Amino acid sequence: GKVEVRQLFKVKGTAVAGCYVTEGSIKRSAKVRIVRDSVVVWDGKLAALKRFKEDVKDVAEGFECGLSFENFNDVKEKDIVECYEIEEIKQTL
Repeated sequence: GKVEVRQLFKVKGTAVAGCYVTEGSIKRSAKVRIVRDSVVVWDGKLAALKRFKEDVKDVAEGFECGLSFENFNDVKEKDIVECYEIEEIKQTL
């Protein structure tokens, strides 16, 4: 899924990104990368995924959510957050 950062908030010294899901869905357990000006600036895991101050497992397209990232606070407005999962597919003959 893809998310656009619309606004930033500071909560107890941690940057929380107010976002809008533009494509697919965002899952709490998936990995994320932050893209700024077509360059990946960070790749890692979500620290929190919230919707109306409640922790949620996923957020669907067309909804707003709050994201915070593990060991990363340099989020800026207009950043794109891409959510992805790595699948291991066994080779068959």
